[in-house]
Amino acid sequence: MPTVPAILGFGAIAIDDIVYVDQPLSAGKGKVLQSARAFGGNVATALAAVVRLGGTAGFAGWLGTAADDAVLRDLVASGVETAFAPRHPDARPVRSRITVGSDGERFIAYDDDAMLGTAPDFPDDILSRATVLIVDSYAIRSLDVVARARDLGLAILGDIEWSSGPATERLIGLCDHLILPLGFARAATGRRSPAEILDALWLPSRSAVVLTDGGRGVYYRGREETGLWHLPPHRIVVVDSTGAGDCFHGAYAHALTRGAGTAGRVAFAAAAAALSITGRGGREALPTDDQVTELLASTNAPSAVELKKTHVNTGT
Repeated sequence: MPTVPAILGFGAIAIDDIVYVDQPLSAGKGKVLQSARAFGGNVATALAAVVRLGGTAGFAGWLGTAADDAVLRDLVASGVETAFAPRHPDARPVRSRITVGSDGERFIAYDDDAMLGTAPDFPDDILSRATVLIVDSYAIRSLDVVARARDLGLAILGDIEWSSGPATERLIGLCDHLILPLGFARAATGRRSPAEILDALWLPSRSAVVLTDGGRGVYYRGREETGLWHLPPHRIVVVDSTGAGDCFHGAYAHALTRGAGTAGRVAFAAAAAALSITGRGGREALPTDDQVTELLASTNAPSAVELKKTHVNTGT
């Protein structure tokens, strides 16, 4: 049996049909410049990012039983361990159709009528040998496994983008590293400013709460940090923002396994995500550790500034 990777994850795994158009999405229509098919999904892309950065990662969600299964082949080609994933003949990926505008923004239409989450009897002896478990919104289907992983001492890194009521609230409570898009965090808390949201989501059991806000940067609070912080964005040319958040999660998890503090984890993840949107598709520009290190050392790399609780974010 292979060695259990430091980072395990289960959740969305997808096949994306991507169309690039010559106008921003707000234009309503545009000419097709290029079409492509790519593999994606929140957790699958995060795990691929971990491997690209030099870490070890394993997919622990449902996979099909066919040896020539396309998503299985892609995970293996990406260096993601699949030996511990439960198998079922009905397992299939999420299918997504993504339109990417000329400004790099995208609209995702998806069909998630698929087996997601993981087997309810996923073995404790495998979980206990990992360090981090990455889960997304679909982990509401496997809450008992997430709870067992938390009890076994794993860091639970949550990539939550939508709510299914009380089940999602329980999932959010289980995540000690909670990384949310700012828009969802606003909807989940009913608060507006990042400072208010960070406070609303904080629990004594949390290690960090991070709010990602695309081109406006990242807001965060950590257990070992004093105060609330805002890290402005890197200045890069955006080609395609697909998968940037997934790369952020994978890079954050990788930095966590290397012992980085909250500020270091967020800075590393933000730099990795910035590099990831300089190529097309969610995986084309996943960076290496050296590339992230070089960007962080550049003279124009942003520095975090303390976020006052009276700060009001004017972004939409």
